[in-house]
Amino acid sequence: MLVKPFIKWAGGKGQLLSEIKHRYPFSSGISMKKYCEPFVGGGAVFFDIVSNYVFEEVLINDINKELVVLYLQIKHKVDELIYELSILQDTYWSLNFDDRKFFYEEKRNRFNQLKLNLQIDLEMEMAVLFMFLNKTCFNGLYRVNSKGLFNVPIGSYKKPIICDAENLRSASCSLQKITITCGDYKECLPFIDVNTFVYIDPPYRPIKETSSFTEYAEKPFNDKEQIELSKFVNEIHQKGSKVIISNSDPKNTDQFDDFFDIIYSPYKIERVQAKRMINSKGAKRGTINELLISNF
Repeated sequence: MLVKPFIKWAGGKGQLLSEIKHRYPFSSGISMKKYCEPFVGGGAVFFDIVSNYVFEEVLINDINKELVVLYLQIKHKVDELIYELSILQDTYWSLNFDDRKFFYEEKRNRFNQLKLNLQIDLEMEMAVLFMFLNKTCFNGLYRVNSKGLFNVPIGSYKKPIICDAENLRSASCSLQKITITCGDYKECLPFIDVNTFVYIDPPYRPIKETSSFTEYAEKPFNDKEQIELSKFVNEIHQKGSKVIISNSDPKNTDQFDDFFDIIYSPYKIERVQAKRMINSKGAKRGTINELLISNF
């Protein structure tokens, strides 16, 4: 069953997936019983993995609570979600641009109200608004301000697909036996053991030209956090798990920047080409190098 990521996500791995697939540990005959993604994001690697391999247990996690709410609604209430999204899609398509802008800003304001005070009985509304904003905002970008409020303006799509019912139902099927959690990546540690393949796709270390487009959660993920993540990788390496990590390549803009070469020096570091698909300027969406780091 072919399942595509149901949202756009900055740093999404659709363009890099072919490179990552070649490096799966089981592609060389290694058997893994468990799979874990501590930063699931849009889920491009996750959906590819579960569409092609069978595991006894799978855990996906993200610190973005609104994103996790959407995953959970797709898992448990996909028909209701599709119904609500289809209504929004029909309404949005029928509006002219000025009315769309007003409608969009109204939904964005409501989404931010829910972010500040989310109640269990409003999680479906949160999921619907999250999906709507993702499909209609500028470049599909998820960005929050210092107060944690979503602040991306409307995009210019003529007829955006807000409700892809077929793919949502396929995603729901794929999620049925999956454990979905919301929290810090370190909370995944007890799940991970010698039989686990772990794919780690953290917020990328910004390169200079994209530094203003990297805030996807209230808490920043700076060099200190990158170093802490490398210590987490060391821990799960000691457990005997197989690990692949993705990140930006600082040498795109500074050939002398050895940050990742230093903190991941015990591991295999490869530079692969990827297309940057989410950027404020079309000319900046070309091919760059990214890092794939592994312990096998």
